[in-house]
Amino acid sequence: MTTRRILALQEVSKRTPVETSQPNKQVSEYFGANVFGIDAMREFLSEEGYNSVKEAMEKGVSIDRRMADQVAACMKAWAISKGVTHYTHWFQPLTGTTAEKHDGFFEPIGNGRAIERFSGSQLVQQEPDASSFPNGGVRSTFEARGYTAWDPTSPAFIWGNTLCIPTIFVSYTGEALDFKTPLLKSLSVLDKSATEVCQYFDKTVTKVIGTLGWEQEYFLIDAALYNIRYDLQQTGRTLFGHISAKNQQLEDHYWGSIPERVLAFMKDFEYESHLLGIPVRTRHNEVAPAQFECAPVFEEINIAVDHNQLLMDVMEKVAMRHNFRVLLHEKPYAGVNGSGKHNNWSLATSSGKNLLSPGKTPKTNLQFLTFFINTIKAVHDHADLLRASIASANNDHRLGANEAPPAIMSVFLGEQLNKILDELEKSVPDKKLSPEEKTALKLSIAKIPDILLDNTDRNRTSPFAFTGNKFEFRAVGSSANCAGAMTVLNTIVANQLMAFKNEVDALMEKKKLDKDDAIFHILKQYISTSKKIRFEGNGYSDEWKKEAKKRGLSNVPTTPGALKAWVSKESLSLFEKHGILNHREQEARYEIYLETYTKKIQIESRIIAEMVNNQILPSALSYQKTLIDSVTGLKSVFSPAEFKKLASTHLELIAEISERSTIIKKAADDMTEARKRANALNSAEKQAHAYCEDVKSYFDAIRYNVDRLENIIDDAVWPLPKYREMLYLR
Repeated sequence: MTTRRILALQEVSKRTPVETSQPNKQVSEYFGANVFGIDAMREFLSEEGYNSVKEAMEKGVSIDRRMADQVAACMKAWAISKGVTHYTHWFQPLTGTTAEKHDGFFEPIGNGRAIERFSGSQLVQQEPDASSFPNGGVRSTFEARGYTAWDPTSPAFIWGNTLCIPTIFVSYTGEALDFKTPLLKSLSVLDKSATEVCQYFDKTVTKVIGTLGWEQEYFLIDAALYNIRYDLQQTGRTLFGHISAKNQQLEDHYWGSIPERVLAFMKDFEYESHLLGIPVRTRHNEVAPAQFECAPVFEEINIAVDHNQLLMDVMEKVAMRHNFRVLLHEKPYAGVNGSGKHNNWSLATSSGKNLLSPGKTPKTNLQFLTFFINTIKAVHDHADLLRASIASANNDHRLGANEAPPAIMSVFLGEQLNKILDELEKSVPDKKLSPEEKTALKLSIAKIPDILLDNTDRNRTSPFAFTGNKFEFRAVGSSANCAGAMTVLNTIVANQLMAFKNEVDALMEKKKLDKDDAIFHILKQYISTSKKIRFEGNGYSDEWKKEAKKRGLSNVPTTPGALKAWVSKESLSLFEKHGILNHREQEARYEIYLETYTKKIQIESRIIAEMVNNQILPSALSYQKTLIDSVTGLKSVFSPAEFKKLASTHLELIAEISERSTIIKKAADDMTEARKRANALNSAEKQAHAYCEDVKSYFDAIRYNVDRLENIIDDAVWPLPKYREMLYLR
């Protein structure tokens, strides 16, 4: 082995679990201790200030500047009491990560003295450089000003010695430059449309909340091995590596005993998460070696998104304490499971009633069917946009491979629910329902809770599956910001609920039908028109691809093709209609996502070429020289007949190394030329397609031959840690 690899493996062999910082207390005793939440606000704010913030959180009412000054002063006092020295506006630009600029509380007042100061204006707004973040041409370098604005619906928190204030991020001219702004708008539209539909069933409902429970999958690798894998450091995934003899085929890792070092890390990051009010409750081994998962209790979507973004940062920082690195890439290792972030989405009234959970009466079950069927119809009508919401260079490696759902959007309901919808479709006549027909329908839907109790199932190959009282959007990638997918889902469901209400009201007025009759008739139509999106079988099968094509469902396997849905006439109209994104914002996002895709493939291409020229080929040629020297020695010792017999294996290896090295070198050079041609193109769309179809097409051939070399070259010469070393944590 190379010296670096030997030293790294020796370091790994000495690892022991790091003592965690978790105190010997129940979680309830310290949960949310570093959050300026309800308890902290009650303690530090006046009653007027507390009510003002609470009203802003619950009703979206703006806080006036006088009250903002009071909130800022109290927030500062709370933070300083906990040893905080700085504050930051914490926001989510379109990089996919979070951003922050720390400012100190202190302010010089002359004569060598200073005081701690934090005003309402500093709380409410800051002005970061908007041109240095992805903006899709919305801001030029000479038009750099942007604004971050406080989001009081998500509580401030302390991370390290910094007070973090969740904010939105917009340009000087008001365009959204982040994930949070359109998410908040989509939640507002969803609340309005869902509340209006709820009024059909319960006049006391005044607010509907979108809820989210994410499941975060991730890999861990020892830091010493990570530090000598250039590809992992720069791209988050292994660009080379032959699969190990034992990987996940025995299925012995899933929910197995958690390794002691890993458990110490989990306890530590859970403790830090609980201090920050992140309700992480579940942890377990995932299917692939070195793969794990954590999941929280459901929360309101905006807060859940903030918590997931924060959690990823917490995990990475805590992992370094434990001599690990967290891999959040969707496919860090070829040939084993990738990582997703299953988004479990539902709707709830302010009183806590889950609208996607059946009740005890026909009335509540009709309400359940209304939201259930409208969601399916929304996914059917906007499947391409939903596919675009989870498109990325990382996720392209995962979709349709090793337990990830395919790129074809479909909805899984389970046999019993499918049967109920089919029966409902057949049983509702195209006329006013008779009392007997209405009674029969109500008796039928009264059975739904009992049916769901024992018959809900999960389909791991479905991108969008109903799992009892929620829809699980399984196609979201592990490194993604949930806000992108949630904004789309909220918007399409809100739009569908509005259409539903309009159609029901029209039917009641024109046909003089009562409310239940009208609802049943419209739901029947939706069941029929959205039927092709429902699929219960194996999403991995070739048969499904053929069937999906026959049904007219899109199958867009790559990101550049999928992203086009962002700027279709339908999508532009949809987002503008509801005031979530205007055309300029939508087109800017399309360009940003294309540029991000291009840059990621470009970086991977450059690293492949560098590793081939600086690590792979030198190792191969070095080992080949050793073999040639051995052949020369054999020839000098043995007779020609004996030499021919004894040197055959050497000669075969020499020939194979030469052949594969030649293929690798030529492919890497051709790839570099393709990259130059792609770089010369004059649009983000053309570049993305060129990188996808031309540059990336060389990756597999180069990797295949490199991995074959790894299998035949002396282990002592190979420069890179191997899968068998990285995937099994010690």
